[in-house]
Amino acid sequence: MTTPVKSADRTLDILEALATGGPSTLSELTRALDIPKSSLHGILRTMAARGWIETTQTRFRLGLRALQVGAAYLDADDTVGLLAGILDDLAARFGETTHLGRLDGADITYVAKRESAHPLRLYSAIGRRLPAHATALGKALLAARVPEEVDALLPDPLPALTPHTITDRAALRAELASIRALGYAVDREENTEGIVCVARVVPMREPAADAISLSIPRTRVSSSTVDEVAAALAEAVQKASSARRFL
Repeated sequence: MTTPVKSADRTLDILEALATGGPSTLSELTRALDIPKSSLHGILRTMAARGWIETTQTRFRLGLRALQVGAAYLDADDTVGLLAGILDDLAARFGETTHLGRLDGADITYVAKRESAHPLRLYSAIGRRLPAHATALGKALLAARVPEEVDALLPDPLPALTPHTITDRAALRAELASIRALGYAVDREENTEGIVCVARVVPMREPAADAISLSIPRTRVSSSTVDEVAAALAEAVQKASSARRFL
């Protein structure tokens, strides 16, 4: 196992802390990362000089360089480019928030999004990370893996985002078995109260790491909505699978 370079390790810890926790003071970063304040201050000065972070009075936040690198990642990602038109079509057809998510360890990360046409919509942002077991995107991708791999990926205990989040491992295993049988996953207010989400895996690589979804406020979900969305996602996945040969 490679021993990490301490200064590089600390720099990445700072970037990840600011990405997940938002703007922070020097004292907050010191406590969260367990880096001596004198060392931390020097690293922050260097990062600020290179544009990776910015200071707002007494707080530090990510800088423009971080945005440029994140945008470069998306620009270079073939899957994001290939699925752009498919996400556009789904968003136009249903008028609801559409996502492309990628499994990263125990979390799902939004890598592309199309906004809902309605004022009442799910709040989300590209780059946002959520526990995979609490989202339709994540559950669809977890169901594509063997149970032993899922158990190794997920934390114990499973965190609850809402009162509806599945936190019992046996119940989650049963849910994933049902998803494998159906071919799609449904998040019934497990991530955000009042929001129902339907997702399917997009098999662009092996093992599958990407999935697409539609998120709909519960008040706009009828008895047939889930079936209609699941069928539309199946069509979208078929289109994406047919286009894989161009990657």
